[in-house]
Amino acid sequence: MEILTKANEFLVEKFGELGPLYAVGLLGVLLVVLTLPMFLKKEKDPFDKVRGQNGRGNRNSAGGETKKALRNTSGRAAKLEKFSNFLEPQDEGELSAAKLKMLQAGYRGKNAVQMYHFSSFALGLGALAVGCLVAIVKSATGEVTTQALIMTILIPAAVGYYLPRYWVNRRVQSRQLEITNGFPDALDMMLVCVEAGQSLDQSIIRVSGELEAGFPALAEEFQMVAHEMKAGRDKVSVLKGMSERAGVTDIASFVTVLVQSATFGTSIADALRVFADEMRDKRVMRAEEKANVLPTKLTLGTMMFTLPPLLIILIGPSIYQIYETLKDSTFF
Repeated sequence: MEILTKANEFLVEKFGELGPLYAVGLLGVLLVVLTLPMFLKKEKDPFDKVRGQNGRGNRNSAGGETKKALRNTSGRAAKLEKFSNFLEPQDEGELSAAKLKMLQAGYRGKNAVQMYHFSSFALGLGALAVGCLVAIVKSATGEVTTQALIMTILIPAAVGYYLPRYWVNRRVQSRQLEITNGFPDALDMMLVCVEAGQSLDQSIIRVSGELEAGFPALAEEFQMVAHEMKAGRDKVSVLKGMSERAGVTDIASFVTVLVQSATFGTSIADALRVFADEMRDKRVMRAEEKANVLPTKLTLGTMMFTLPPLLIILIGPSIYQIYETLKDSTFF
């Protein structure tokens, strides 16, 4: 703190009252300039050399560029593509994880990852600009310490940068909770459809239509599974894709049951019946767990909001009477 105080006094002496603000702004610009080369640096793909050694690799590369050009014909996509180095991770693992997270949050757009990073970047810069403006106004109206200026600038920037991350995480949690709550009912309806003579594909389509009003996230997942099966994709890969997009352990167990039933040739109706019973039991256990936690929470609230007023009502008059007695005595 002593070093910051001396630096503040030096900057005020050299550059006036806005000297600390100038120093913080210069430091921010310097950090941005130092970060730009790292973002702009693009490592060469080692497979480019392999593609260039044969004609088919060149044709595939040209075809990929043509598809990329056709895919980015829209104006917004073209603008985002220019800043792809800034708006999406350059590592393949990070990019796959970001895409999976956006799918789990329900954002299935082609530019979802880019818009996610653009929102963080834009909100961070916007909040930083607002913080700088507030710091300038505070410096002009009165004397402000360097620590207060730094907090005024950095805290809004950090909040703006992490706000999209918080929103996406909350969206993922709420969506997974909705899928978990609606999955036992979906299994019961699917079991009824299968026992009535419908195939698994037809039962999934019927269940998705019935669940659309109450559990839209789960209905959307079933609809996507139905569309992918109609398109001719392998059933196992479609079900595993649903498990990854949902990110719920119950869905993963359901996919495992269906895959094993198809592999060993057992009845799907019997497997669904046993699994639906387990899901109903798990739902009852979750409800009982929440009910068992409730008394502990109520005890804490009772102690905080009931006990102090009760003590004031019971002991307050006695304390006031003792105070009046001591006031009339010779001690005062």
